[in-house]
Amino acid sequence: MRSNAPLREESDKVNQRPMLVNGLIHPWGKNFSTPNTDSDKARAKRAWEHGHTLKHPPCGEHYASDFFGRKSGTTLFLTSYCLPYFYTIVDITACGYFRIKGAEQMHEALFYTIDNQETGEVRCTLCAHNCRIKDGRRGICGVRENRGGKLYSLVYGRLVSENIDPVEKKPLFHFHPASITWSIATVGCNFHCLHCQNYEISQYPVRHHGEITGRPRTAEEVVATAMAEGCDSISYTYIEPTIFMEFALDCAKLAKEAGLKNIFVSNGYTSEEATRTLAPFLDANNIDLKSFSDDFYRKVCGARLQPVLDTIRLMHDLGVWVEVTTLIIPGHNDSPRELEKIAAFIHGISPDIPWHVTRFYPTFKLTDPPPTPVATLQTAREIGKGVGLRHVYTGNIPGDDGENTFCPSCGELLIKRNGYIARQSGLVKGTCRNCGETIAGVWD
Repeated sequence: MRSNAPLREESDKVNQRPMLVNGLIHPWGKNFSTPNTDSDKARAKRAWEHGHTLKHPPCGEHYASDFFGRKSGTTLFLTSYCLPYFYTIVDITACGYFRIKGAEQMHEALFYTIDNQETGEVRCTLCAHNCRIKDGRRGICGVRENRGGKLYSLVYGRLVSENIDPVEKKPLFHFHPASITWSIATVGCNFHCLHCQNYEISQYPVRHHGEITGRPRTAEEVVATAMAEGCDSISYTYIEPTIFMEFALDCAKLAKEAGLKNIFVSNGYTSEEATRTLAPFLDANNIDLKSFSDDFYRKVCGARLQPVLDTIRLMHDLGVWVEVTTLIIPGHNDSPRELEKIAAFIHGISPDIPWHVTRFYPTFKLTDPPPTPVATLQTAREIGKGVGLRHVYTGNIPGDDGENTFCPSCGELLIKRNGYIARQSGLVKGTCRNCGETIAGVWD
């Protein structure tokens, strides 16, 4: 089961950046009086018109005058010293001033085009939704916003999860087994799955009136931390990493230079353009193939099936190591016919692609179906093997024989697993110790 990793135990220190207030440079934390006289309000209006705020108390709340009738929960645009920031309005005070919260450094997005010069509408081309976004609005993911005809990422370097994981948790069974990976995530997602196990962070902007949260991090800090923790790779995971592509790309490029591997755990909705841009820096990708029904994708996930199929094939063609996961939900995607279609699709790309069939547990908005019977997972495994897939694994049932890797030629046990613990016994430099069969994967 993919779980929301806990935040690291450490203080939330914000970098000290100067703020331009009425033409003066002041450090963060400097307290300014809230304007309450006519002259103060006139000064506030001038500052507001130039995009500046008037108060930066230690509590992190900031004030600006209400000149445009904005409502609570919308986004306010101010300008920091040389850097633009977004703030979320949390309420409007009795004297007519916004109380705003949470400075999020904006980062201009990649993968978008100007859709209408006159209205400032843009078209986001990062994922298969291809959102057409009006000025002041966000895309389906909730973390990419159009400001004045430019699209910005609101989550660049804003991490809510940073954790060490075994690579088997992704799950990746044929990629550096028994290694550890530095796992990071922001808030937001371009899917709205009814059964999301990480909904607290994936649906955070939706559930918190557009608020963006997360600890500020640089790509350099992420790579340095991964190396200091002894990790072999960095995983972009827990939510759909495509939605923080700009930060993921910057991290991945530095990680590759430092000798670290890069892993995506993805829903497969990345656009072709973004996939081709990412692939040279990506080493492995576990992609969810949630169903082989377009109706399932539309009703349960708010998406479509075909783009996912296209991404799985393209990632493989571009040389990224791909493994596929299907969470089997009773009454939704567990029919033998559908499972056979999934297996046949994977086999049509390559019989060496590992297929993980994992156990569903009721969560979020999908609480009626029971946990997946173990027998259903075992049947799915047999279906996959019957179609010709060489490696089919059962997940979320620790200790099951379906977790282990066997030689597809002679049946020798190669890797013994119990949950996330993996022990190699019969695998020698990517080959079966017993018969010499080459086992597909990335072992070194």
